[in-house]
Amino acid sequence: MNIETVTDTYFEESSIMRFLIITYNLFTGTHYWQISDFHLGERLITALDFIPVLCALVTCTSTQTRFHPWDSGYSVFSISSAFAGHVESLYPRPGWVELDPEVLWSQFVGVIKEAVQAAGLHMRQIAGLGISTQRATFITWHKRTGKPFHNFISWQDLRSAQLVNSWNKSLLLKVIHVIFTVLHFLTGNDRYLAPSFLTFSTQQTSMKLSWVFKNIHEAEEAARKNNCCFGTVDTWLLYRLTKGSVYATDYSNASSTGIFEPFTKCWNPALCNLLSIPMSIYPPVKDTSFNFGSVDSEIFGVPIPIMAVVADQQSAMFGECCFHPGDVKLTMGTGGFWNVNTGERLIAGRRGLYPLIGWKIGEEVVYLTEGCMSDIGTAIRWAQDINLFTNVDETEKMARSIVDSQGVCFVPGFQISVNDPYLCASFMGLKPSTTRNHLVRAILESVAFRNKQLYDIIVKKVRIPLQTIRADGGVSNNSFVMQMTSDLINKKIEKPANADMSSLGAAFLAGLASGFWTDKEQLKKLRRIEAVFEPQKDSEEYKPAMDTWLQAMKCSLHW
Repeated sequence: MNIETVTDTYFEESSIMRFLIITYNLFTGTHYWQISDFHLGERLITALDFIPVLCALVTCTSTQTRFHPWDSGYSVFSISSAFAGHVESLYPRPGWVELDPEVLWSQFVGVIKEAVQAAGLHMRQIAGLGISTQRATFITWHKRTGKPFHNFISWQDLRSAQLVNSWNKSLLLKVIHVIFTVLHFLTGNDRYLAPSFLTFSTQQTSMKLSWVFKNIHEAEEAARKNNCCFGTVDTWLLYRLTKGSVYATDYSNASSTGIFEPFTKCWNPALCNLLSIPMSIYPPVKDTSFNFGSVDSEIFGVPIPIMAVVADQQSAMFGECCFHPGDVKLTMGTGGFWNVNTGERLIAGRRGLYPLIGWKIGEEVVYLTEGCMSDIGTAIRWAQDINLFTNVDETEKMARSIVDSQGVCFVPGFQISVNDPYLCASFMGLKPSTTRNHLVRAILESVAFRNKQLYDIIVKKVRIPLQTIRADGGVSNNSFVMQMTSDLINKKIEKPANADMSSLGAAFLAGLASGFWTDKEQLKKLRRIEAVFEPQKDSEEYKPAMDTWLQAMKCSLHW
């Protein structure tokens, strides 16, 4: 089947069922929208993504609208056209990172309309809408007026750094560790294990939210009168799309805030009391694949049912069809995320890892364990900005053109580190003979080395037999990184044909809620593997280079 056949045959309104999928990522200020078509047999589903195309296009101010029609043999084709959709990050003070909510909203609605029109569709053809969003960026607003008390505060924001350091050094936190360590020893209940390791970081929503109520009087006063609403991006979009009639989030987004207790599946009152955060501000938590209500007809001309809301990493996990305990997803985009499906078993947070709710669909609740690392795509984009290379596709060839990095190490640290907010980004081991190729290879090697670090922690702490490892995200297109990672962890890694899995996961979840698909077995048939990377070298061959890199990391701490 050629593309002409697809556009002539499958865009007949009578044979099409469409879902509008919106995925939104706040890692960077550049955002992209994408329309994707999926069909099973003679039925078609359409997804509109709101995502950055990491690495290759992340520095562009243009966006990309792409069609992905699937034929009955599950072959994929694409048709593309570009749209602008750039939301600038704001830096009102050193270390502060914000986004203007009104600019974000106007861009959000405008590009949806433009993209749907360009696709030759009508809003009335959209059977359902799914929303997948970046996590941990939040806003508070007045319940009655809908007016925000401040801009979106990004997960990258460092305004709570002093508060974090103060708490982590406090006697009270040490007492909490002792109490819960004893409780865990006496009861054996893993619920008490996570608090025994509790440390705060600037990435967590909790500390920044505590800062809001200490420093923004209007928010504090509204909360006292039960007039303050809190929401991550998904909650705020639901609220705006329904003109205030729906105030909710889903379990995947709630659990990613660090304020939601995954064991009890409730907002954590003990933590909120500890940090003086009012419990009245939180939205109700709903299933991930669920009819949240409809978009107000004044926005798009027709009411569109909102059939799924999901956090981006959990959405990518679902899109990769990691449905079974031990299935592993590795996302390498602007940041890096290792997610392990732990099934019905919730594994308490341990140093470097933390528990999440992957999704809740009816009675089914799937738990994940996650480890993350920053500055993957960010570092590659920075290297392009300073002209180490012209096109990201060149980096693989540059890295392979030399035997090794000649002792040059790259330490990532442009964004905040969970363990050390003062980690310094640096190149070490530079020599007069160092070339661009050595610098680029050092950057790519740092990605593989950090993958090895997180994988080893997962194997040690999770203690569930790991099954298939599936990679996605823009950096997964770099075969040098993929092969080196496979060598280091001595495991096979699959790469899907479509590296943007959060959009596919949102489409799957919306389709299940609408009855378009009846079970996960149908979804598995839609998976397409583009490449499989199997170990080719003994991991011991990389030991000298990794040891040198670890030493460079130590030198960059606490800068």
